[in-house]
Amino acid sequence: MKFIKIKYISRYFFFTIFLLGALSCSDFLDEADPSNLTPDSFYTTAKHAESAIAAVYDRSRFVGYDAGIFSSNWQMLEAPTGTTSTETAQNSDLNNLYSLSFDANTGHIQNWWRGVYEVIANANLVLENVPAIEMDEASKSRILGEAQFFRAWAYFYAVRLWGDVPLITAPQDAGSEDFYPARTSQDTVYEQIIADLVAAESAGLSWTDESGRVSQAAVKSLLAKVYLTMAGHPLNETSRYTDAANKAKEVIDNAGSIELFDTYGEIHDENFGNTKEHIFSLQYFSDVAENPMGNMFPNFKPVSYRGNSGTGSTIPDISFYDSFELGDLRAQDQQGWFYSTYYENGDGAPFNLGGQYIFKHFNVTANGTSGVPGTTKDNLNVPIIRYAEVLLIYAEASNEVGGPNQLALDGLKAIRDRALLETLTLGAYTQDSFRDAVLRERWYELCFEQITWFDMVRLRKVFNHTSLGFDNFIGHINNNSGQALQEKHLLFPIPFQEFVNNPSLLNQNPGYD
Repeated sequence: MKFIKIKYISRYFFFTIFLLGALSCSDFLDEADPSNLTPDSFYTTAKHAESAIAAVYDRSRFVGYDAGIFSSNWQMLEAPTGTTSTETAQNSDLNNLYSLSFDANTGHIQNWWRGVYEVIANANLVLENVPAIEMDEASKSRILGEAQFFRAWAYFYAVRLWGDVPLITAPQDAGSEDFYPARTSQDTVYEQIIADLVAAESAGLSWTDESGRVSQAAVKSLLAKVYLTMAGHPLNETSRYTDAANKAKEVIDNAGSIELFDTYGEIHDENFGNTKEHIFSLQYFSDVAENPMGNMFPNFKPVSYRGNSGTGSTIPDISFYDSFELGDLRAQDQQGWFYSTYYENGDGAPFNLGGQYIFKHFNVTANGTSGVPGTTKDNLNVPIIRYAEVLLIYAEASNEVGGPNQLALDGLKAIRDRALLETLTLGAYTQDSFRDAVLRERWYELCFEQITWFDMVRLRKVFNHTSLGFDNFIGHINNNSGQALQEKHLLFPIPFQEFVNNPSLLNQNPGYD
């Protein structure tokens, strides 16, 4: 499949290809009414298989879907972390996430539940129906591997967000025996996640894929991330640190074209999408769906071709920004993750923004830069797994197994070298001090990528922006809200509507009744 079929896929791509694959002009009079097409008559050709997996890719973009005025779904994983704040108050659901007062009716939570299960449902359709299609076996294996990756990816979100969740591994309809599935234990869900990813490892996927399709490196990286999470809370399967270290090391040892970008600008340059550091990203093309990170734009300041626009509904918490080490390039204006000045209407006279804003997902090609008008087409992908995270997974996991080692230090040092920061020599670290160094680096390197919240939950620790140490999760005061994290916040509530739809769910997560 060429690049255009993944990168440029539209929300309606599946249905369009469904009809085009079934009919041609010359066959029109001989064909049955396309409205009578069924799963049995659809899953018959290689084109149908490609269309079905394209639908899975399409639904994965739910992460960026709208969540009411001035908000997107991804903000659910940023607002409670304490690393971000807001300049707007129009979205009550988003405000409740910032103030840690969200509940089972919060729109973002409902959207995430719906989104992950739509991905799972589409992946299940592929895994159920594609095996019987007569087509090139290598192409079939690849499509099935991609579907297994996405099902694992979606369940990985679900189990971390809600704990025990319904485990559905086959297509459902009203006649299905498990049409009202009960919640499945977390350890069983993780077993399925691992099984899917191990199967995907053997699916014949290319090591990397510049088209944006799932690669073998992406599968192994996600598996390393899953193992690292299982080693922490709530499962506490500490033997998984070894698995996480080994799987991350497979990626490092066989990196090939995978490496850190030389500059931070390349991380958010659309011309470098799906290459080098970008192991897996959600694909965006403005004619179909624009990059959904616009809610990081300052509130009604002319930083782009749009002029006075932007909502400022996700901005950096100033105490988090101030905690970056002196000289850290990531904290320098327009050099790393932040900006405090820009050019009027994207390409005009420089002006001061009056505060710090998030530059990490800012697309200078689309929005403009000094003397260069923007294209107005924001084709920037949203990174899900970067090589920097793989290096940090190895550093953390291997340290937990046997203390700091040279390869772990090399990865940490490479990330800090890019930030123009000094790193201690191996002999200067203990296991405890190296752990803290790696975890701090995760907060700084991976911020604003919907990763920090999950670190807080698996570690039961939160980085304190003032002391530069780590607080216990329960009782930590969120700087942006002044509210303390509670035990109930380790999980999100299951959306209220799901209890209406599914009587088998029975119990809500603790603290949300």
